Amino acid sequence: MCGIVGYIGAQQAAPLLIEGLARLEHRGYDSAGLAVVGSSGLRTAKRAGRVRDLSDALPKRFGGKIGIGHTRWATHGPANDVNAHPHVDAAERVAVVHNGIIDNAAALRAELADAGVELVSDTDTEVLAHLIAASTATTLETRVAEALGRIDGTYGIAVTHADFPDRIVVARNGSPLIIGVGDKEMHIASDLAALVRYTTTVAHLDDGEMATVTAAGFTTYRLEPTGLAATDRRAKEVEIDPAAYEAGEHDSFMHKELLEQPARAEAVLRGRTDERFGTGHLGGLNLDARELRAIRRVKILGCGSAYYVGQMGASLIEELARIPADAEAASEFRYRNPIIEPDTLYVAVSQSGETIDTLLAVQEVRRKGGFCIGLVNVVGSAIAREVDGGIYLHAGPEVAVASTKALTNMFLAFGLLSVQLGRVRDLSIADGKRLIAGLERIPGQIEDILATEPALADVAKRLSAAESLFFVGRVRGFPVAREGAQKFKEISYRHAEAYQTSELKHGPLALISTEVPTVAIVPDDELVERNVAALHEISARGGPLTVITHPSVDLGDLADRAERIDVPRNERELDPILLTIPLQVLAYHAALTLGHDIDKPRNLAKSVTVE
Repeated sequence: MCGIVGYIGAQQAAPLLIEGLARLEHRGYDSAGLAVVGSSGLRTAKRAGRVRDLSDALPKRFGGKIGIGHTRWATHGPANDVNAHPHVDAAERVAVVHNGIIDNAAALRAELADAGVELVSDTDTEVLAHLIAASTATTLETRVAEALGRIDGTYGIAVTHADFPDRIVVARNGSPLIIGVGDKEMHIASDLAALVRYTTTVAHLDDGEMATVTAAGFTTYRLEPTGLAATDRRAKEVEIDPAAYEAGEHDSFMHKELLEQPARAEAVLRGRTDERFGTGHLGGLNLDARELRAIRRVKILGCGSAYYVGQMGASLIEELARIPADAEAASEFRYRNPIIEPDTLYVAVSQSGETIDTLLAVQEVRRKGGFCIGLVNVVGSAIAREVDGGIYLHAGPEVAVASTKALTNMFLAFGLLSVQLGRVRDLSIADGKRLIAGLERIPGQIEDILATEPALADVAKRLSAAESLFFVGRVRGFPVAREGAQKFKEISYRHAEAYQTSELKHGPLALISTEVPTVAIVPDDELVERNVAALHEISARGGPLTVITHPSVDLGDLADRAERIDVPRNERELDPILLTIPLQVLAYHAALTLGHDIDKPRNLAKSVTVE
C-alpha cells in the first residue's frame, strides 16, 4: 500500500500524476514512482523518499498521455528505489501499481524463479507484472484476470501495457479504487483527495470487480471463475468541496481539522435530534422501533482511535439503553471464530470506511447472518456499501493521520444512537430531553475549549520533554485516557501508556518517578473522590501531574502540585468527548514543539488497507 493514481486523456500524464501523488502524501509513504506509455513505449521512474524527490529526478522528456503512479508504504522489503512501485516485467512492457498484500507471493516468486524469471525486488507486487507478461491472451483484461486468478490476498491495482496504449486496467479486492470521469479524460485513484481538483463524478469499484479505463469512459466486469462478466457500474456525483483538501492558512491539516470541530459537530447533529420526544432520529439505521427494542446486545468493532471511541460508545449504550455493550479491536475479531447472535447489533466504526481489518470483521458478521451498521465518514466507501445501515459522520474530509473531527463526530453519533435505543426502552422522556440538550451544547463547548489553545500549548511543551508518560482514567475516563495516549504515540513519538487509574497500584505504580508525568482524566462524577485519592498516590511518589477535569472538582492540597486543565461540564454521560479535546491539542503542540511532521507521522498511514 499506500496511494494509487492514474490518468488517460489528451494531457501529458506525468505532471498530473505527480500532483495526484502529492495530494495523497497525507496517507503516509516511504517511496514514490510512476509509469507512462508514450511514443517510445513504457517508461518508469521511481525514488525512495518524498514525491518532490521523484519530481526532481524525472527526465526532462518523460512524455506520455497515459500513466499510473504510486506512493508506497513498505510491507515486503525495505524502502528503496528498487522496491518502489510501479513494478515491471523483464521486457519492461507491463507496469503494475498495487495496494494490498499477496499472501502466496513466496510460492509465486519461487515458481517464477524456477521458470527462469529474474526477480529484481523484494516485493510481492512484482510477481503480478511477470504473470501478466507471461499470458498469451489476446486482451489486456484477460491477461490481468488470469494473473489475479493465481493470487491469494488483497489488492487494488492499476496496469498499463505498451502493447495496449489506449487503456488502463484496474481491479479491486479489499483495497479501494475510484474512477473519476472527466471531459474526454479519465482519472484513477485510491482516494478522492487525488481526484477532486479534476472531477467530482466518480465510480467506486466493488471487491471482485475490474474495469477497463480509456479516455472515452470505462467498462466494468466481475471476476468470475469462468471469466469476466459485465457489470453495470455507473459514475455518481459526490458533494465535496475541493478546498476541504487544502490546509489554507494553517501550518498543518491537523490544526485545521482541530478548529473545524465545532462546525462539523453541528453538522452531524443537524436534523437528527428530536427535542419534543427527547430522542435521536437516525433513519439510516434501517431499523424500526420494534426492531430496535429486539436488540439484546451491541458489539462495536473498530481499530485504533475508532476502537477507543467505540469503548466510549459502549459505555453510553449501557448507561442509557441498559443493553450489554462492548467494543473490540476489529483486527482480532474474525480470528477467534466469533459467535454471531441474531439479536445483537454490530457496529463498525471507520473514518475512511476502507479500514481492511474492520471491513473483514463486517464481512464475517454478515457471512454468519448478523446485522451490522456502519459509522463512516466517506460516502461510497467499502464499509458503507457492505453494511445493512449506518450513520454518516458529516465530518468532512479528514487528511491528517491523527483523527480529530471524525473521532468527535463518532462520539456524537454514538450519543444519538444511545438515546434512540434508550427511548424505545426505559429511558424517560425527561432524561432523553436532558441528553439531547446536552448533545446540542457540545459544539459550543468544544469552541470554548479550543479558545484555550495558547494555555494548552504551554502545557504541551512541558509534557513533550518527557520520554514516557502515563494517561489514566476510570470507567468513562479510561477510553479517554487510551485515546490521549494514542495521540501522543502517533505524532509526538513519545512512549505513552494508558491505564485504569485503579490499576496503577496493581503494578504500574512502580514506574512512577519524577521523570514520568501522568495525565489524569478526572471528571466531576461519582468516582471523583477515588480519582483524587489516586492522584495523591502518584504525587507522593514524585510523579508530575496534569489533571484534565471540571471547574467544580476540588483537588485539595494537590492544587499547588498539579497542572490543571478545566473543561466545561456537560451531562456526565457526554463528558468524555469534551475531556478528549484538550488531549488532541496537547498532542498536536507536543509534536509541534518536537519538530515532527504532524500530518504524516513516521511509519503510519491514514487508511490501513492491509492486514
